[in-house]
Amino acid sequence: MILKSYSKINLSLRVNEKLKSGLHEIQSYYCLINLSDKIQISKIKDKKDIISFKGPCAIKVKKENNSVINLLKLLRKLKLISNFYKVNITKNIPVFSGLGGGTSNAAYILKFLLKGKIKRTVFEKIEKLIGSDLRLFFYKIGFLENLKTIKVLKKKKLVFLLARPNIDCSTSEIFSKVKHFSKKTKFFLNKINTRNKFINHILVDKNELQSIVERKYPIIKTLLGDISTEKGCLFSRMSGTGSVCYGLYNTEINAKKALDRIKKKHSKFWFSIAKTV
Repeated sequence: MILKSYSKINLSLRVNEKLKSGLHEIQSYYCLINLSDKIQISKIKDKKDIISFKGPCAIKVKKENNSVINLLKLLRKLKLISNFYKVNITKNIPVFSGLGGGTSNAAYILKFLLKGKIKRTVFEKIEKLIGSDLRLFFYKIGFLENLKTIKVLKKKKLVFLLARPNIDCSTSEIFSKVKHFSKKTKFFLNKINTRNKFINHILVDKNELQSIVERKYPIIKTLLGDISTEKGCLFSRMSGTGSVCYGLYNTEINAKKALDRIKKKHSKFWFSIAKTV
């Protein structure tokens, strides 16, 4: 079986409080995009899983301790699977990027193995192991109201220019530097029920972690500025804790033209054009 493992973009991100668990309560509008890893998975007779990674973004994946290995071990411990698997993953999603590649891999394998039928108590155990953004990959676009609740939205056609400088951002480090929290925002569907309303709504929002990353890595601010000044860019922002920066563009043509120009300024960075799935 071959699976597509899509990545995600945080269109906004608010940090509301630090929980007793050590996690931070966040709110975020997000969407899945067609930048994806390819997962080949099949049953084997061996008594040990065989996991391999290849592709342009595989070099930084931890081979002995990653989301896929940990997921399969937990599923067997919970007696939800009994077989062992050969899993080959072609990594096209950059690691340490804020796009959720590792979590996405686990999410799509989980959906495949359990055929989408996952009890809430089981999901919570898996989420605790894999990460709190696991649930994002079960819906194409939505509003993360809190760590346990997603308001699902209708598909919006959006096109992005993605750029990643040669920086590996540590999620735990970035969150550890959060000193101020914002009030929780209420969700009103009528404010975002069309594409234009949705874009205008997230346009005035922000990623509250972005300024922390910009202080540590000034190139992030420079890159976002370069993206935002290109023709057709509606806004530029960082996804999650970074380091991928993106611009939301009014047309794919403008996004591709911007890509050509920005590549000349930052020739050693990773780039891609992506659309909502």
